[in-house]
Amino acid sequence: MGNISLNQVTKSFGDVQVIPPLDLDIHEGEFVVFVGPSGCGKSTLLRLIAGLEDTSSGNISIDGQDATELPPAKRGLAMVFQSYALYPHMSVRKNIAFPMRMAGIDEAEQNTKIEAAAKALNLTDYLDRRPGQLSGGQRQRVAIGRAIVREPAAFLFDEPLSNLDAALRVGMRLEIMELHKKLSTTMIYVTHDQVEAMTMADKIVVLQAGVIEQVGSPLELYHTPRNKFVAGFIGSPKMNLIEGEEAAKHNATTIGIRPEHLGVSKTDGLWKGTVGVAEHLGSDTFIHVHKTGLMDMMTVRITGDIEARHGDTIYLTPDATQIHKFDANGLRIA
Repeated sequence: MGNISLNQVTKSFGDVQVIPPLDLDIHEGEFVVFVGPSGCGKSTLLRLIAGLEDTSSGNISIDGQDATELPPAKRGLAMVFQSYALYPHMSVRKNIAFPMRMAGIDEAEQNTKIEAAAKALNLTDYLDRRPGQLSGGQRQRVAIGRAIVREPAAFLFDEPLSNLDAALRVGMRLEIMELHKKLSTTMIYVTHDQVEAMTMADKIVVLQAGVIEQVGSPLELYHTPRNKFVAGFIGSPKMNLIEGEEAAKHNATTIGIRPEHLGVSKTDGLWKGTVGVAEHLGSDTFIHVHKTGLMDMMTVRITGDIEARHGDTIYLTPDATQIHKFDANGLRIA
């Protein structure tokens, strides 16, 4: 259960094609994250899978069955939205039970499923409360519980954490990952936050303008980006991309080097620059270096034992084994 295949799926709004012909296979039990900048088509793609949008062409199969024309309720999927969409006048118990009551499931079975979902989501002590008495993270867990009791073939998450503050996002991210391990159910998760993608996914699908730029594990995308877009999007801070004479020395149009693969010295090195803004994160510091002739700014990761002040002269030397090369079309040079 939970195998989903898209074959030459497209989506157009009027004369505008937002999803060009697209193929994608999602396997049972995978945690797949759709990631990309705003407007890249990731939420549209999720809604196509859910049946909330009609495909313009192509077909979608779920567990070997053509689901392209099936209504959302018949697809065996459960969707968790950015907004919790809870009934404020109902208790947590009744909110979780709602889809089961609509399906005509008897009360004894409802209670068994509610208790199991509440235990998995640490909601047992809150079942008699109303949504207004819960934190944002607890309300999102209720929304997930309402999806769990449906026992879907796959869960679809559409930016579920974007309404939460930073600390709650981290906590809920871990809870969703733990839930995936417990349930072993296919999960598709949409986010614009590549840190969420890197930390949560078994497989990441990077999208740009409706086109899949690369599919792979987080480390595959990090270490072997297929093109310049993926190289610049995946990683925080992002990869430094350098063009011109320095790239030509490596028989490339563009070279890339990640912040942690730059050696730093106060006395000598390959590239001379001036320290700009520094971001101190405790164990690490990211400094932004102005380097005339290479690019407007380079980001470097340094440890706490190297002190760099605004305006200091600094020398950078890339690790030659960690240089990424891209051709004139932005594609990776092996």
